[in-house]
Amino acid sequence: MKITLLGVGAVGGWLAAGLVRGGAEVALLARGATLAALTEHGLRYTADGRAEHFRLPAAEDPAALPPPDLLLVCLKGQDVPAALPLLRRAIGPGTLVAAVQNGLPWWFTQGFGGPVAGRTLASTDPGGALAAALPASRVLGGVAHVGSLVEAPGAIRLMKADRMLFGDPSGGHAGALAALVGALRAGGVPAEAVPDIRREIWLKLWGNATMNPLSALSRADMLAMLDDPGIDGLIRAIMAEMAAIGAKIGLPIDQSIEDRLVVTRRLGAFRTSMLQDLEAGRRLELGPILGALVELADLTGEAAPVTRGIEGLTRLLAARLGQGGA
Repeated sequence: MKITLLGVGAVGGWLAAGLVRGGAEVALLARGATLAALTEHGLRYTADGRAEHFRLPAAEDPAALPPPDLLLVCLKGQDVPAALPLLRRAIGPGTLVAAVQNGLPWWFTQGFGGPVAGRTLASTDPGGALAAALPASRVLGGVAHVGSLVEAPGAIRLMKADRMLFGDPSGGHAGALAALVGALRAGGVPAEAVPDIRREIWLKLWGNATMNPLSALSRADMLAMLDDPGIDGLIRAIMAEMAAIGAKIGLPIDQSIEDRLVVTRRLGAFRTSMLQDLEAGRRLELGPILGALVELADLTGEAAPVTRGIEGLTRLLAARLGQGGA
């Protein structure tokens, strides 16, 4: 399987290392400092005290790389719309796209029923250009449950790998899904194929929509937020509002808020990706994580006052610091 990976960051680097170990032919799309580091040093990967180096084809221009069977996109959700011209150049007529990101992806409302079916969410796909060019029928969706970080351009450190989930929202690419998951598993990544990838995306967002923005606003880790009665109340309010939205769009959440927070607490003093982005001066994943929920609340008639308030506060913070997300 020939795979081109775009987004050699904390998640993308982890997946690239696993795919190479699993026998896939991997090439990397990168630019700037990351491309320079990959060209000079290769992909550097550290896990459990063991360092590995992978020399892989890397380029800024897709034409310089072999035509892929699969384009694996591991960009931040707010960066995907601007990358559409590059995505168009990277794929051929038979290329599938596998997207791994936090929040709701551009294809999420395509191909299932309910009041938001087929609606374009401006927070994830302004103008609907992504959905038109890369519909759900040619996409595999991914959800990463992993703790990893970029130590330097092209240098990835894995802290804890839980699960890497992939699914086929259109149901038309069982062979490619099996090949991707098989290569990852052979390479030591705990990958699984799931029957309903939208549900998995929604369940992860149930946690991200609270912990990410509240950590950016408070500059606190997850354990500190859970231990604060006031923030704990905000967390529960947002989760309840999101559960109400999910019930209306056909994605009811069976787990109780209490049970989910027990699981979250086990992660300990974890610093969310949005807090890390804030401290590093990077754009925040606000649109795909919270902006999309506000849009879904509008479409379903849900008031969601706490979600709207936290989204507004985080958006103003990002704008004030010059880190506005999509």
